[in-house]
Amino acid sequence: MTRLHRQPICVASALMVPMAILATPPWLGLDGVPPCWVVLWLLPWALADGPISGALAGAALGLVLDGLTLDGLTLVPALIGLGWWWGRIGRRASPVQRSFNLGLLALLGTGMLGLTLLLQLLIGAGGALEPSQWAWGLHTLACQTLVTGVLAPMLVSLQLLLWRRRVPV
Repeated sequence: MTRLHRQPICVASALMVPMAILATPPWLGLDGVPPCWVVLWLLPWALADGPISGALAGAALGLVLDGLTLDGLTLVPALIGLGWWWGRIGRRASPVQRSFNLGLLALLGTGMLGLTLLLQLLIGAGGALEPSQWAWGLHTLACQTLVTGVLAPMLVSLQLLLWRRRVPV
């Protein structure tokens, strides 16, 4: 058995994130906002493989997703931080096993990711956003955080079970 980042099937699973973002059915989102697929993939990866692998996977996925949008906002710093943080939780603490804990970690991660995007939007606007931009940002943040937190116990726990079987203890 080897680490996750040395197994081609696990690395190839990262390609599912951009495909899921592009092909999310409308009924899976909340008020037109889809779940944060990158958080749903990165959380179990970092918990199973550790902080360095989590940070590198976050950087790689962030660059790929930034290439899809090309809007000037970047996901890379937030995903590196989340991958590192979740990887440290997976290595330092007792194993995260309860679905509620996984949902809470995904909820917090999606919220932090959304807040970094709002902060970048605020800095790019020179510190002054219109009320409609604030409303749009907070609405998107709330919907994406909620739908990701609801889906995380099911999807993340399945991935975590599969990937922990592939990683030596």
